Amino acid sequence: MVAADKHKRAFAAQRSRRASVLRVRMVLPEFLPPGPAWSRGALAAVCCFAIARATAATTDWVRVGPDGRLTYKADARGNTIPDFSRAGYRGGGVALPDMPVVIKLAPQPSGDDGARIQAALDDVGGRAADARGFRGAVLLQRGTYHVGGNLAIRASGVVLRGEGSGEDGTLMLATGQKQRTLIEVGARASRRETPGSLRRVTDAYVPWSAKSFSVESVDGLKVGDRIIVHRPSTAAWIHELGMDRIKNRPGAKAGETKQWTAGGFDLHLERTIVAIEGMRLTLDAPVMNALDAKFGGAAVYRFTLARATECGVENLRLVSEYEKGRETSDEAHAWIGVALGAVENAWVRQVAVVHFSHAVQADGASIFVTVQDCAHLDPVSQITGGRRYSFSLNGQYGLAVRCHARGARHTFVTGSRVCGPNVFLDGTAVQSHADSGPHHRWAVGTLYDNISDDNQLRVQDRQWAGSGHGWAGAQQVLWNCTSRTIVVQQPPTAQNYAIGCVGQFAAGEWSPQAPRGVIASAGAPVEPRSLYLAQLAARLGPAAVKQVSGELVK
Repeated sequence: MVAADKHKRAFAAQRSRRASVLRVRMVLPEFLPPGPAWSRGALAAVCCFAIARATAATTDWVRVGPDGRLTYKADARGNTIPDFSRAGYRGGGVALPDMPVVIKLAPQPSGDDGARIQAALDDVGGRAADARGFRGAVLLQRGTYHVGGNLAIRASGVVLRGEGSGEDGTLMLATGQKQRTLIEVGARASRRETPGSLRRVTDAYVPWSAKSFSVESVDGLKVGDRIIVHRPSTAAWIHELGMDRIKNRPGAKAGETKQWTAGGFDLHLERTIVAIEGMRLTLDAPVMNALDAKFGGAAVYRFTLARATECGVENLRLVSEYEKGRETSDEAHAWIGVALGAVENAWVRQVAVVHFSHAVQADGASIFVTVQDCAHLDPVSQITGGRRYSFSLNGQYGLAVRCHARGARHTFVTGSRVCGPNVFLDGTAVQSHADSGPHHRWAVGTLYDNISDDNQLRVQDRQWAGSGHGWAGAQQVLWNCTSRTIVVQQPPTAQNYAIGCVGQFAAGEWSPQAPRGVIASAGAPVEPRSLYLAQLAARLGPAAVKQVSGELVK
């Protein structure tokens, strides 16, 4: 009872500090970015650093030195909390561009608008790109547009833009009773290994936070190359995790729960070579999963993958038409607001997604994407598995910043075998029906930075959930987050962290006997206020931080 009261008091104090930022905004407006009202509210709800700065705790896991450099506490094998600062558009620290408008469309009195919007997007996609790779934006002027099908941005350098995400802005009504994605950016594409480029990693152990390792040969490799770090999923590793003996779902038929199998959980981590010294490669971002010779080691290879670049969706209100009165049962309507496929340096900015089951989804082939100042409001669907995912980062180097959801299940979420780094920053979820966090099957390298979910934040062994989700994530970092319930468990061979988080810490739902991960400064937020922004400042300086958040980092 005493412990519960302590958590309640800490949670209330954290909420009080965060609410006080509304007053700070009036005093220090230059430090906080503009945006729609719900975006400003979401930011105010999580941006407490200006108030708590003088009294915040510190942690040995990450410390900021007088010169702004960060020092990290390591475990016995040299693993630390990883550097997430390369997440986001153009590798972090770069403001989203304002692409010039080349076509304007106005609302029409009646009829479906899909064909003429698509024609405009195709027109712009067929134009010559400038030196920056920009072709131009299609502007939908204020009013309502009806779309019975879907829209696609396939060419690089194309933006679909409205004149506001509020009810008085540009409203795109997804009509009809077909489940679909309303706006697709980029196409589906698969990676192809370059023949003869495979090189084995020769180090016996590479920590998950490491950016460098040695290989058997650097022939054919050069600085600037994109490579894949291939970490295999061996039977020995899966056995170490216990994922070859997941308990069967209660009441299910024998064998119905799927066990993990060797080769089915390989990680293909896309990285850029920034230095070569002898046989040692240095990469732009950590590997996020330990490379251990005991469990098959790793290899690198060059590859090809066609992606659309410099494209985005902005300033729109997307509304899915549904049968009124069936808010928790109607599923015959548009399902996903925006999906980012094989894209690089792409974004979704100031888009409100209303009544869709899913809001913005970055798929596995996406890289260097930013989802900024977006909202997912009042989804319509059954409240059960596979529904109401708000902001899904399933690619690599993704950033979701100042996003908000109301009525979702999994607001800030990743799926299976997600390679990271990915960052959720300054986001809020209210009236949640489930949890935020990694959802299933070994997502690695995700930072939940100042995330507030009024239901649960959980990183755990999900065992027989779904069809056998098992360990949902590793190298997951919760930093200065708040939630009613927080679960952070440690998988074998890996680690998860909760630093400066406020809420009631609990055992896992499916595997309560699993050991807890690192929990530090429970109930007391720590400095730095934002780990991502501090890492960005340490790498690129305070000016880069302001490009992302408007914050002044000293």
